[in-house]
Amino acid sequence: RLVLICGPVCAVACAIWVGFVLDFILEPFLLLFGQKPGYDASCGGSVKKDTNEAAKAEAKDGKDSKSKAKAKEDGKGKAKKQKKATEGSWWKPQPQEWEADERPGGAMQLKRMVKSGLATLVPEESYEAYHEARVAYDHNPQTIMARTIFSLAVVFYCWQISGIVPRTAVFVKHCDRVARSLSNPQVAYMVQGRDGQPMLIDDYLQGYKWIDANTPKDSRVMAWWDYGYQITGIGRRTSIADGNTWNHEHIATLGRMLTSPEKKAWNAIRHLADYVLVWAGGGGDDLAKSPHLARIGNSVFPDHCGDDDPKCNKFSFYGDNTPTPMMARSLLYKLCQSGVTAKVRVNQNLFKEVHTTKHGLMRVYQVVNISQESKDWIANPTNRECDAPGSWYCVGKYPPALDKLIALRRNFAQLEDFNKAGSGKSAYTKLIEKELGGKDEI
Repeated sequence: RLVLICGPVCAVACAIWVGFVLDFILEPFLLLFGQKPGYDASCGGSVKKDTNEAAKAEAKDGKDSKSKAKAKEDGKGKAKKQKKATEGSWWKPQPQEWEADERPGGAMQLKRMVKSGLATLVPEESYEAYHEARVAYDHNPQTIMARTIFSLAVVFYCWQISGIVPRTAVFVKHCDRVARSLSNPQVAYMVQGRDGQPMLIDDYLQGYKWIDANTPKDSRVMAWWDYGYQITGIGRRTSIADGNTWNHEHIATLGRMLTSPEKKAWNAIRHLADYVLVWAGGGGDDLAKSPHLARIGNSVFPDHCGDDDPKCNKFSFYGDNTPTPMMARSLLYKLCQSGVTAKVRVNQNLFKEVHTTKHGLMRVYQVVNISQESKDWIANPTNRECDAPGSWYCVGKYPPALDKLIALRRNFAQLEDFNKAGSGKSAYTKLIEKELGGKDEI
């Protein structure tokens, strides 16, 4: 999201800056080859001279001191008008033969607005001095030649000394790799097979298509929130959480269920979902993420790993890649490794495996003996808390069968709220306080 939001803004800002630098370097060469200078000597002029001449002309025709005073005031007024008129031209670069009178918009429009505002603030002497210097900057041959030499020095430094060229090449390659990784779909990608030939891996895409074709339309699919949009958009089924789920307590509840022992997880999941989906097969699958799921669950359910282990280190792998006892008992480990690791099997009376993709990257399990009572309660519109009658915005509610589980939750203090006083903070929150330089003791 940050790349999508900030990328274009940063690119435009850098392009404007680079454009100004290139204009500065190229302009003296263009002037030498006959380009029309940006500032004409006829634009502007001596306002002070015009003021004196106007006053003298009017005073000469006056017959008394009162006429002279009036002539002087009129002369000043005319001078102000002339200055105001010239302010509309001296700060505008003269258009080239092939250009329109004025091109609105863009960085140049912004530059014109700033300079026109500054023109009304500078003293008259400064106004004339700037105009004369700016005209000389574009017309004086010695000045143009000095600018040309300086531009050549800048180019030589950037090309030969600064190291910008090799760094630019590295940056361009990095941008290309990032662009390719972001533009390629996550649900299907190309790899090189053992025979050296390209091979399409579309397990995720085919898995979601299977869900769409083989599950009831009102099915609810539980998975980690990373896949929520894909379940909804490709599988066309209801997901329990997605990338727009801002309720940390709900995400933590999901993490606790998936990293709990199999039977304990089933007792809760049967009230919320009809299917459970996991990403398996190694790499960045759900097992690789599972320690984070357990840690998030423990941030709201202190009994999950215990206050003595706020980061849930007991839910992890040993150095030889074997799971700790807590992980080995977890539902997530069994769903990913069932039939893959020796002696690891899912209890088919609780979770029935209904689909595994070609390369084993996605596995789908049906929740056995779901609670139809809880499903009907959730679907009943009268049990929804909406911001207005008939509104689409309704805060989710858990079925009454999960009241005991929800009662165990402890509200999670967001990072920006850690400095608030009060009791009831979880061990995880206190640990973060300590790591951020807060209290010395947990």
